[in-house]
Amino acid sequence: MKAFLRFLLALYDYLVCFVGVLVFAGVFLSWSLLALVLRPLLPIRIGRVLGRAYIMAGFRTCLGCLALSGRFHFDLSELDALRDEKSLIIASNHPSLWDVVLIVSRLPDVACIMKAELVSNIFLGGGARLARYIRNESPRQMITESVKDLQDGSHLLLFPEGTRTVQQPINQLKRSIGLIACRARVPVQMVFIETESRFLGKDWPLSRKPMLPIRYRVRLGRRFIPPEDSTKFMAEFEQHFIHELGMVPPPSNTLTAPHDTLIAD
Repeated sequence: MKAFLRFLLALYDYLVCFVGVLVFAGVFLSWSLLALVLRPLLPIRIGRVLGRAYIMAGFRTCLGCLALSGRFHFDLSELDALRDEKSLIIASNHPSLWDVVLIVSRLPDVACIMKAELVSNIFLGGGARLARYIRNESPRQMITESVKDLQDGSHLLLFPEGTRTVQQPINQLKRSIGLIACRARVPVQMVFIETESRFLGKDWPLSRKPMLPIRYRVRLGRRFIPPEDSTKFMAEFEQHFIHELGMVPPPSNTLTAPHDTLIAD
């Protein structure tokens, strides 16, 4: 009897994953095609607002469907404290392919930096272009567009490692976050994604079913004030980043706001 129940549960897990993929594909393929039509018709600002709001709603819908299965659990509520803030860099660790989904599902005005091939993807390209997401083809152009977006009051989501984590505790960090923060004169909010699963990590094939259930928690880390020196900022940022992942003692705090000011009432 127990073996039969395990078989049924395994079958249910496959069904959850299959339906989840269909929901993601359906939501974003239909929007991508519509967004391609809307982009030349709408003013840039209206298109950006609409595009980003839809992506948030689409991601939230997909995560909600997975949560209804009882096999995926998401604790993303701490992100809600950032929702109404303006001009903020969100710097997150990057354990899996869908970290963007987890973070953007709670925030309506986020600019993301994307690989050029993803902007051309049939499922994501139309929506990404309407939302005015930023290509990473040219570092100089990427930094310029990121600064402009922040000065317009948006959030900018950055993964300081540049790619999904492959070495512990973190990959070598990229300097671009320090350059952007210095030029835009905006604060940097650390965000940490916690999960016990390696699902959709760097070496995880898209066709491989994870062991369920899976739990995700996103928590806020330290808030850095707008830096003036990118080299000094990156040294402190990396120390705090590793410390927040539980690997080393905390460094001296010269660039961070008090911890009790991170979350607005």
